[in-house]
Amino acid sequence: MRPEKDAVRHEKLQVLYWLKTKTADSVLSVAVRLGKHRTTIQRWLSSYRAGGIEELFYQKPRSGRPRIMNPETVERLEMELLEPEGFSSYKEVHQWLTRCCEVPVAYRTVHEWARYRLKGKLKVPPRRE
Repeated sequence: MRPEKDAVRHEKLQVLYWLKTKTADSVLSVAVRLGKHRTTIQRWLSSYRAGGIEELFYQKPRSGRPRIMNPETVERLEMELLEPEGFSSYKEVHQWLTRCCEVPVAYRTVHEWARYRLKGKLKVPPRRE
């Protein structure tokens, strides 16, 4: 349990530990200790009984809106950001994505991807004093 960093997985392991060591005598007492609903604990235990730890830790893929930039486009952008000549502004990055990759993406999204997710640095010449 100690090396587990994910909070939900840790709680699931905690439930198993308490029930196996008989520290908690019922599902209701475990639910009260964790601050979860009784049916949540029962759902965790039924998945554990059905398939073991793997089934207990399984999480369904989250559905939702697909990302506007597919993995190939992200990879191309990452390679372009690593080039020595690179981009001198995020507006250039935005224009490049629109022109070369045909991705209709907002400037704000380009800035977030290039600066924070891909950790790209703009190629700006040093200041002269």
